[in-house]
Amino acid sequence: MSASVHQLPTRRQTPPLVEPDGRAGWGALRAELHDRCEDRDLAALWDEMATAERRAVLASARGDADDARRAIESMPRATRQAIRAAIHRMSTYGKRLRDRLEGDRPHPSRELASHARAALAEGNTEAAMHWLALIERGVE
Repeated sequence: MSASVHQLPTRRQTPPLVEPDGRAGWGALRAELHDRCEDRDLAALWDEMATAERRAVLASARGDADDARRAIESMPRATRQAIRAAIHRMSTYGKRLRDRLEGDRPHPSRELASHARAALAEGNTEAAMHWLALIERGVE
C-alpha cells in the first residue's frame, strides 16, 4: 500500500495595511504629523468642545463668534491655525495658573518616600514595598 501526500489548503495572508515599523516608531510619528497637517486632531478636539468653549477659543483667536457652530473642516486654513494657536496659548496659561495656585508645596511623593524610609529604618520591608508601589503608580 502506497501512501500519498497531499498539500493542505492554507489561507493566504494579506500584508497589514500599515507595515510594522523597524525604525523606532518613525512610522507612527509620520502618521501623526500627517493627521496634524490635515487638522484631524484639531477637528476631534473641536467636536468634543461645547459651543461656549468654542466661542471662548474663537474670542482668543480673534475669530467670528458665529463660527462656533461650524465644523472645523469648513473653516479657512488661517482660521484653523489661529484656533490651534489660541488653544495652545490658553492651555499654557492654564498650566501656569495651576502651578501658581499650587504654590511651592513639595511634591506629594516626598511624603510617601519618607514613609518608605521610616519603614526601611524599622526593618519592615513589606511596608516599604507598599509605599514604593504607591510612588511608582504615581501620585495626583
